[in-house]
Amino acid sequence: MRSQCEKCVIRDLNSLNSVSSDELANVTKNKTTLHVKRGEVIFSEGSSLKGVYCLRNGKCKLTKLAPNGKEQIVRFIKKGELVGHRSVISNSVAHLTVTALEEMDVCFIPKNEILDLFKTNSDFSMEITKSLADDLDEANSSIANMAQKNVRERLAESLLFFEKIFGIDNDGFISVTLTREEIANAIGTATESTIRLLSEFKKEGYITLTGKKIRLEDKVKLKHLTEGY
Repeated sequence: MRSQCEKCVIRDLNSLNSVSSDELANVTKNKTTLHVKRGEVIFSEGSSLKGVYCLRNGKCKLTKLAPNGKEQIVRFIKKGELVGHRSVISNSVAHLTVTALEEMDVCFIPKNEILDLFKTNSDFSMEITKSLADDLDEANSSIANMAQKNVRERLAESLLFFEKIFGIDNDGFISVTLTREEIANAIGTATESTIRLLSEFKKEGYITLTGKKIRLEDKVKLKHLTEGY
């Protein structure tokens, strides 16, 4: 069954909140809802995008392939966020690969629908531009952290960040399942170093580990670590 964009609460979380009901009704006629499994690639770096994706639920990682062939996680996105709009607006190939971190649903909105809204709805254009500026600010902060913080500090900061954006489950664990390799790719270090540091954090009482699940036990200390204390 095709979901109706004008009745979807997810649109309040992204640039579509500035689009009228009539415009959303038109988007509904042309969009497609896709079911995606964990590990499935939504689109790949270097591909030509035919539209924009809106996450109805779930979480994704955005990655870039380094010259040495290693995957670097650039950022994470979650329910309500749009992805692919940068390439569609700039008419360029995808700069990142987007991969599902869990089973989820995404809505695919054709390129012409987004471009028509961008040209005719100034509020939507402003929201998209603001979103792109926010993404750039986040990228700049990430680059600065990589350059200025050591691996231990980056891990502490990433764990706090994961809890902030993904929330926690009923048992207090961060509501996203990441492999040790994915965490390593997010903080720019080797998987072995990540495993060792997580074990150290556990021994020091900062976190609890249950399989791939992580619960933060001492957020004050983790915050101090991010500041180099």
